[in-house]
Amino acid sequence: MSEEKTSETGNPAQAIPAPEKVPQRDWIPSLIWLVPILAAIIGISLAVKTWVQRGPEITIAFNSAERLEAGKTKVKYKDVEIGTVQSIMLSEDRSQVLVTALLKKEAKGFTAADSRFWVVRPRVAASGISGLSTLLSGAYIGADPGMSAETTDRFIGLESPPIITRDDSGTQYVLHAADLGSLDIGSPVYYRRIKVGQVAAFDLDDDGEGVTVRIFINHPYDKFVGINTRFWHASGFDMQIDAGGFTLNTQSLASVVLGGLSFQSPGNPGPPANENTAFVLAESKVEALKEADGEAEIILLDFKQSVRGLTPGAEVSFRGLQLGHVKSVGVEYDPERQEFSMPVLLEIYPARLGRKFIEARQRSKHTPQQRLQFMIDRGLRAQLRTGNFLTGQIYVALDFFPKADPVKKGVPGNLAGRDASRGLLQLPVIPSSADEIQTQVSEIAGKLSKVPFDQIGDELRQTLKVLRQTLTSAGQLTEKLNNDVAPEIIIAMKDVQETLSAAERMLSEDAPLQQDLRQTLQELTRAAASLRILTDYLERHPESLIRGKREAKQ
Repeated sequence: MSEEKTSETGNPAQAIPAPEKVPQRDWIPSLIWLVPILAAIIGISLAVKTWVQRGPEITIAFNSAERLEAGKTKVKYKDVEIGTVQSIMLSEDRSQVLVTALLKKEAKGFTAADSRFWVVRPRVAASGISGLSTLLSGAYIGADPGMSAETTDRFIGLESPPIITRDDSGTQYVLHAADLGSLDIGSPVYYRRIKVGQVAAFDLDDDGEGVTVRIFINHPYDKFVGINTRFWHASGFDMQIDAGGFTLNTQSLASVVLGGLSFQSPGNPGPPANENTAFVLAESKVEALKEADGEAEIILLDFKQSVRGLTPGAEVSFRGLQLGHVKSVGVEYDPERQEFSMPVLLEIYPARLGRKFIEARQRSKHTPQQRLQFMIDRGLRAQLRTGNFLTGQIYVALDFFPKADPVKKGVPGNLAGRDASRGLLQLPVIPSSADEIQTQVSEIAGKLSKVPFDQIGDELRQTLKVLRQTLTSAGQLTEKLNNDVAPEIIIAMKDVQETLSAAERMLSEDAPLQQDLRQTLQELTRAAASLRILTDYLERHPESLIRGKREAKQ
């Protein structure tokens, strides 16, 4: 059959070889598989490298996530990126925001337990304006590495940037004050009006009686802080209105607006103060730099008069020397006498009276009550005086008044019923000069009230009536004189004028009387000359009075 088909086509019959079967090589891979293998190797190497270079992961708790974004917000230290925020979520109680950040391996030191983190954003604070660069670049988390050997992965973020960072060079000190005043974190600290530090922190004392302020003085200015250094408030205006008048002191404009502190040493500052040395913060420079006054004594004054204008802190002086100040002013009622008194407590410093006075007190065998009683017997009294008429401020003056009324012995001493436990000394008082003037004015007013002003007024009216009549009569007399006497006076004045004219003519230079008078004077002159010649001749020849004048020889 096959041969017949081949011949019919006219082509010779050809035999078709059968295909050979070649076995496949399963153990040799195809080149196409090299690509994913290489990709897997590269991915694994990158993953291993990333894992090896991966830094610690920390969680920071903030009150708000304002301007923070996961995957974008960076963690920076000195503007160098050390990590990135990975996620932001709320805490379970929804009171805080938990920010998880992945740090770089070289930032492992930021896991110290005392490390600090905060959000850098535009802020306006007492220390100035900060974070303006984040307006364009966006907020970031600032970091300050800690020094603790203990590590942790959870931190509480700060709500504001710290004033003092770990790499700042300087010294911290502690100040104790009665109140904070106008200070704030970042308020400047000045030395001779140069800014040398700032307020780092403040807190209320445990007993609530004051505040503790921590300040940081930059290096090298901390060498000026010694154990004798004094600190005081330099905030705003230091205005004092007292018996001495009106005083206004200011520091720099920054301290006026933001508040601040200042310090100085009265003389030698002494050895340098160690870190965290505690100082007392005074209210003013005068109070800070004043000399130590020694132990204070409390003296009680009982005024029976008005104490208007007397306030706590008012001056207590002895002949112009300030001995202390008024501690308190109160009011007290005596039910037995049914009257009010104004107790005033004075805080005085006897050391201000001089070294000799203190030495005499130390050598004395008498008690303080006896010494005070001796001075009271000599006239020591307290008196309210006006220190400034413009402000109405008054002060307490201590002085000796020899003519003062004597007081009974034993007035000073323990005051039963007031404060017997303190053993206060009491000093007698005398009325102030203003009260004396007021008393005298009252006495004068009383005397004036007894004057019969009505009777005097009636007599004055009668006197004025008589005076009016007298003036009328005088007017009539004047009119009569004008009518009767005036013509005669005019005629007399004309006669006097004619007489004066005649005298003037007679005394003129060309008057005959003047010529005759000149001729007469000339004759008298010649006669006087002849008489002088005769006198001279007789003095030379006195014998001529007997013999006559000798004839001249020819």
